[in-house]
Amino acid sequence: MVVAKLRPDSAVKVEQDRLEQLYEQLGQSGADGVVSRAMEELAIRLAKVESCYKRGELEEMQRAARSMIAISEQIGMVTFAQVAEDVKSLAMTQDSAALAACVARLMRIGENSLLAVWDYQGESV
Repeated sequence: MVVAKLRPDSAVKVEQDRLEQLYEQLGQSGADGVVSRAMEELAIRLAKVESCYKRGELEEMQRAARSMIAISEQIGMVTFAQVAEDVKSLAMTQDSAALAACVARLMRIGENSLLAVWDYQGESV
């Protein structure tokens, strides 16, 4: 019997143009505040999605995923928004395997996206 070890690819896409536009419009201090608050909200909602999934609270999980889409798009987290949309769409289906895979992917992508924006924010200082 051959056992294959999966190594999920969690590459993320961050639209730096969107971040740069925020910094141009709001200035360094204003954009830093917006990005920091967005990242904090996303981290909180990411944890909420995970806890709701574990408790089987799928409607609440769907609401948390929906709210993450607009926030992540605002700061250019394209991949994060796409995966949050997938979780939102799958939340009320009967496809528990697909939902489990999507929630796991959202956790990986979420962490990597937050790190990517954090790194960008550090470079812009």
